Amino acid sequence: MTEDRILSEITARRDDLIALTQDLIRIPTLNPPGRNYREICDYLAARLEPKGFTVEFIRAHGAPGDSETYPRWNLLARRDGGNPGECVHFNSHHDVVEVGHGWTKDPFGGELADGKIYGRGACDMKGGLAASIIAAEAFIAACPEFNGAIEISATADEESGGYGGVAYMAQQGYFSPERVQHVIIPEPLHKDRICLGHRGVWWAEIETKGRIAHGSMPFLGDSAIRHMGAVLEQMEHQLYPLLTTKHTAMPVIPLGARQSTMNINSIHGGEAEPEPGFTGLPAPCVADRCRIIIDRRFLIEEDIREVKGEISALLERVKAQRPTFEYEVRDLFEVQPSMTDESAPVVRTVAGAIAKVLGKHAEYVVSPGTYDQKHIDRIGKLKNCIAYGPGVLDLAHQPDEWVGVDDMMDSARVMALTLKELLL
Repeated sequence: MTEDRILSEITARRDDLIALTQDLIRIPTLNPPGRNYREICDYLAARLEPKGFTVEFIRAHGAPGDSETYPRWNLLARRDGGNPGECVHFNSHHDVVEVGHGWTKDPFGGELADGKIYGRGACDMKGGLAASIIAAEAFIAACPEFNGAIEISATADEESGGYGGVAYMAQQGYFSPERVQHVIIPEPLHKDRICLGHRGVWWAEIETKGRIAHGSMPFLGDSAIRHMGAVLEQMEHQLYPLLTTKHTAMPVIPLGARQSTMNINSIHGGEAEPEPGFTGLPAPCVADRCRIIIDRRFLIEEDIREVKGEISALLERVKAQRPTFEYEVRDLFEVQPSMTDESAPVVRTVAGAIAKVLGKHAEYVVSPGTYDQKHIDRIGKLKNCIAYGPGVLDLAHQPDEWVGVDDMMDSARVMALTLKELLL
């Protein structure tokens, strides 16, 4: 039976899956600034080309962050079957975030302990990348004359917006519905969940303006920091309570993200931070500039114009109360909410595979934050896209990040049976 052959091939590859995941973790593809992107692409090419994949290296020339020092390299591997048919594409980002503090394991050691592989990117999302490769290789071994094609991509910069990765590739036509029909992104959303999409996001910089003066005579100046304090007060007492009243029907996880949220990412005002080692005192000056970065996450039921209008109205209220108040708002980027329909072919097929492998109904969820589905939807115009992969979402970006071997094995089984249903 074909299904039994595929599952047997997966089981036989357990040690290979472990070794592949460890190798990927040991390549420190840190973003920022974008280290070792070509190295990990070369590693994957060396593995996939002997398996019959055609490999293409794609540099995102001119994308944010791309430079001669840190070029934004992406890899696309394609394996055509023996007959015409549709294309199933597994897309994983290869970049990882900074290590941070609090680790008890080597963040780039790939240590295996108690059925878990530890390291930065183990969960988010090199474990998912490895599982998709094992799934594809096992399926091809069991069914070499399949229909259509299988693609595996390893792309840059998802952790910083994906503009040097999937966005660039979508702009070049790699995710057009004529070329690719099904996309699975192995983000760590738990092996029994199908992620249909994500909330929207608007990032902006708000700057308040003042006038510099001597700190002993602040009345001759105009403090931009005090102006920003009035903005923050309005946010605290007016905007945040408003956001708690906005709820979505989207199955966003965790539950707290089913309402609108806003985070203040940073605040900078007045004199610059002293350089390391400087032991002097600051100069006595009134701050003539103060800036905050806001990260506003909005719901599919909200309009982006309404979201921006709330901030504009807030700032105008402050202006009405403070005669010398001046401000500027600069858009940084925005992403519309995205959600694939539960009846979409890739959703139904993965749900069926989860039922076979895990013996339970798939849970449909939506991510609180965006991921590369936004570019496949918005730029590529491809709606038949989901996130499905191993790993516990809460571990992403945490110290001692890990991915479970059993979870990767089960996810690889689900992915391989999905290929069977779509390509045979």
